[in-house]
Amino acid sequence: MIEQDWRLTGAPNARDLGGLIGADTRRIRPGLLLRSGALGRLTDEDMRLVEMFGVRCVVDLRYQGEIDAAPADRIPAGARVAHLPVHDPAHPLFGYVSAVLLGHEPAAYVGLAQQGTPGAMADIYRWFVSGEAARRQFGAAVRLAADADDLPLLFHCSAGKDRTGWLAVVLLTALGVEPAAIRADYLLTNERSAGVNEVILSAMRRRYPELREESVRPLLEVRESYLDAGYEQVARSYGTFDAYLRDGLGCGDEVIASLRAKLLE
Repeated sequence: MIEQDWRLTGAPNARDLGGLIGADTRRIRPGLLLRSGALGRLTDEDMRLVEMFGVRCVVDLRYQGEIDAAPADRIPAGARVAHLPVHDPAHPLFGYVSAVLLGHEPAAYVGLAQQGTPGAMADIYRWFVSGEAARRQFGAAVRLAADADDLPLLFHCSAGKDRTGWLAVVLLTALGVEPAAIRADYLLTNERSAGVNEVILSAMRRRYPELREESVRPLLEVRESYLDAGYEQVARSYGTFDAYLRDGLGCGDEVIASLRAKLLE
């Protein structure tokens, strides 16, 4: 059995959601639900570890511009890719995140100084809940995870922190995981990504000395205020998370029951 705390050099934020306690104190089965950042920088050893899971479906939440600008993903042998882009052109931070991670598109950094604030990030999380396109793609991802033919399933975006983080929140909530454990997994991203983030910030200080670090760091981290903005939008729009799953994502009782049957021990 692969250890839950497996690490990938090229995607340090990757992890197995197996082992968390879900509904009726049943654990999520190890090795079936994996979250990650983009797969373009995986090493050969990383690929060996990933392929040990026997991944059948890779859910890519990036939009085409991100995919085209990044190194080509290394896809596990035998896995199919489901492109479910979660992107809103009205929120330029999507592009800025990708630019920062890839170290190019200097023009983006000028806008980043104005847009890369915690408030702007919280707005994106609200849009994850309120945006029709976001709801459509997140709902499709949940339905894939509820289908045995798509398990094990690996889902990712560019950094594996915001779109991936919210999808993890959705899946774990649907599986009945306690909110405190969901929040802990969400915030684990900061620990896993700390080294990479400091490298990025150091490089940016050298290349763009006029750019204020406090405008960039909120873009590289996850924060409780971002997650709370998503939860608050759920309450505002749907009342309860169950209603959001059912009415917002189109994942009713049958989908949730299938998800739990496939993923809980």
